[in-house]
Amino acid sequence: MITATAVQPHPLSTLLSRHGLTAAAYLKRVADRHLALGFGAMAHRKEKVTRWTREGVTPEKSALLAIASLHDIDFADVDRYGWPGFLLLALDDDRTVLESPWTAAGTVTALTEVGGPVKDRRGFLIASTATLASALAQWLTAEPALAIGDRGRRVGAEAAALFDVRLDALRHLDDTVGAGQVYDAAVLELRLVADLLKNASYSEATGRRLFASAAEASRLAGWCAYDEGRHAAAERHFVASLRASSSAQDPTLGAVTLAFWANLRYNADDSHGALHLLDGALADRRKISSPRVKAMLHARAARAHSKAGEPLSAWRQVDAAFDAYAKADAPDADLASMYWINHGELHQVAASSALSLGEPRRALENFHAALTHADPYDTDREARGAVIYQVREAEAHLALGDVDAALDLGHQVIHTMGGIDSARTTSTLDELRGQLTGHRHVPAVADFLNYAA
Repeated sequence: MITATAVQPHPLSTLLSRHGLTAAAYLKRVADRHLALGFGAMAHRKEKVTRWTREGVTPEKSALLAIASLHDIDFADVDRYGWPGFLLLALDDDRTVLESPWTAAGTVTALTEVGGPVKDRRGFLIASTATLASALAQWLTAEPALAIGDRGRRVGAEAAALFDVRLDALRHLDDTVGAGQVYDAAVLELRLVADLLKNASYSEATGRRLFASAAEASRLAGWCAYDEGRHAAAERHFVASLRASSSAQDPTLGAVTLAFWANLRYNADDSHGALHLLDGALADRRKISSPRVKAMLHARAARAHSKAGEPLSAWRQVDAAFDAYAKADAPDADLASMYWINHGELHQVAASSALSLGEPRRALENFHAALTHADPYDTDREARGAVIYQVREAEAHLALGDVDAALDLGHQVIHTMGGIDSARTTSTLDELRGQLTGHRHVPAVADFLNYAA
């Protein structure tokens, strides 16, 4: 089992390293900017940097503004992200990931950049509509690139096989404990693969397998970043993953990445951007080797349409998801990453779509089917997902006026959440608490709200 954690250097230390500055030289620049902004003279002994980076000392507000001005960071972002979070805005160069050539070498550059030492904490999207369209077009039209390494030690297929085993363990850990620690482990895997791709020797077949491992590691890191509410980091990882799937010549892996990227987009209020990604993934579905992947794509399209308020399209996509799944073989014969796609999961998606479309009774029918079907949703294996779906089921009961049923589910949610590190589950519970606030006059509701605070 992988337990390593990526060590994150202080953002200011990384800034100094990138610009080749000593602590004294950097502080002199800050002091000059401090004076130019009208804040007066500022002492610039190099010991300040040590206190800021190693002793947990936060600079004075005027110094923070001088630092922000030095790096062209909006002053509003100083308060929005705090110290040292706002410095990440100066560190993350999205252009490398978004604009590198769609070649094997360009992919390695993007993977190296996205797997770097700085944890991007920005909670907003970085891909414009034009960027989405460009990435999708490049993925669809990029010429197959030879993935051959001719540097350093020779590695074979066994290296890629080991990455497959480690990534499978991380996927299941993510289900159980949430994204907090799994993100760091996924990034470590990505760095290992990227290092081999850049510095080792390997055959074309092994190179494709290594790029496939990189695609999955970056996809998993993107999913974990999204689960932590770090949308910019998630999109960087999804772009890098899509590139790696192209270099691996594996359209099925690319479709998986697009499905997870679409999930981020429609939950960030960009349903149409999500549908653009999904339409691209399904444009030539004959190239997708996994029926479960096709089912997932249709399910994600159903959610996007439901969030856009398009019931006819949403229910057509639900039907298409079940039709695709009907062609699936046993889980062991499918992609290892698709173990969680079953009838129960598709019923949960149908239920969530119904809830978004204002059909709470239809939602409850599907929530019930998800748990009672012969191929049910596994609440033990997927504790985080179970929390999210339980909250949605509680919301359906509230929509029908059944406060007691909603409270029962609320207590189940709190019990299930124990030990799960996930910003999404926390925010989902907050949404339920918000809906229950209108029933605070009921003693049982007031007790629950106090307990869940």
